Amino acid sequence: MSRTDGRKPLQLGLRENLPQFVLLVAVNALVGGMVGMERTVLPLLAEQEFGLTAYTVMLTFIAAFGLTKAIVNYFAGTWADRYGRKPVLLVGWLFAIPVPLLLIWAPSWGWVVFANVLLGVNQGLAWSVTVIMKIDLVGPAKRGTAMGFNEAAGYGAIAVAAWATGAIAETAGLRPAPFLLGLAFAALGIGLSSVFVRETADHVAHEVANHVTPANGHGGELTARQVFALGTWRDRSLSSASQAGLVNNLNEGMAWGLFPLYFTLTSDLTVGTVGLLIAIAPAVWGVGQLFTGALSDRVGRKWLIAGGQYTEAAGLLVIALGDSFAVWAVGSAMFGAGTAMAYPTLIAAVGDVAHPTWRGAAVGVYRLWRDIGFAVGAVLAGTLADLYTLSTAIVVVAAITAASGLDVTLRMRETHPRDARTLTSKSTPSA
Repeated sequence: MSRTDGRKPLQLGLRENLPQFVLLVAVNALVGGMVGMERTVLPLLAEQEFGLTAYTVMLTFIAAFGLTKAIVNYFAGTWADRYGRKPVLLVGWLFAIPVPLLLIWAPSWGWVVFANVLLGVNQGLAWSVTVIMKIDLVGPAKRGTAMGFNEAAGYGAIAVAAWATGAIAETAGLRPAPFLLGLAFAALGIGLSSVFVRETADHVAHEVANHVTPANGHGGELTARQVFALGTWRDRSLSSASQAGLVNNLNEGMAWGLFPLYFTLTSDLTVGTVGLLIAIAPAVWGVGQLFTGALSDRVGRKWLIAGGQYTEAAGLLVIALGDSFAVWAVGSAMFGAGTAMAYPTLIAAVGDVAHPTWRGAAVGVYRLWRDIGFAVGAVLAGTLADLYTLSTAIVVVAAITAASGLDVTLRMRETHPRDARTLTSKSTPSA
């Protein structure tokens, strides 16, 4: 695709689109920070300020967040394909603004649940679109690398915000100080997105014009219903990715809701130290994705995904069986490392199979199922913790995660083999 507006010819690639790519990395870090501000503080707030004792009730905020985000993810991809990426991103940021204010002023737990519905809309729109825009910019050859940077920024920010809010809460209390970070994240996010982020629809059109559908892929011009069917059951690789993503966020929902309580109730650790423990997994996860995303572009997707889920399961078992900061830190690092192997690679695998014309919709279907995992994890973990113990809930989730890795091993095809990597890198010429 040539240009007539005096700008340089449009190209796909990380280096060719580096300024916009870096900007979108920064924007996604702010999106992640919105979740991170809750990570340490909200489960403790449920117990200490709202007097909630049943774990199932405590974790309703995660279930509300996960269900909302899952549904919005599905529509975000479709809307991004139909109306453009940037408008959807801006609407996502508008929903972020009330969230910290509601958490600061909440007189009852219902306000907290409603705040997390709005947070789910924010994450479903803003995070989904930053994923899609990065894939648009870099083209097929560097898809894993792009997802590594995207998820590293988001989950690295979750780790930093979780640690920071824990430290703030230890000295200034659970409210309002920790949530003031959220106001700053929202203001920066909407400012950068409205002024500096550019639409990537031209990059999609350029890729469509030069696209070579791989042997394990599908052609263009599919309806939303057809894409949903492919992502849910018809395509082995896409459906396996969807279930693996669901289980990944099932264990993430469990960790978000139970780990702060588990570390606090089974030890004499301070809130600040618990915040540090909570930050380890997303920190390793975030940094690790800088390497695992790019690695998947060289060695393929399948075995990084399966191996990552086995590693997550092992880390959860270490946490469940541990009783000290050192053991829990090791388990958290293993949990984070496994997630770093699987998380960006799953989205890259979806991008491998999807045609550019329905890529946004395919990512939306994958993220629908993936983020339903938050709700499933919250309900399952809360129920098991109420009926048995916190450690029992963690062990059961570890077993489910290992079973998911086995499903990937048996069902998923390699979506990005060596010959496909060679083909896609040769089929992405400069404009």
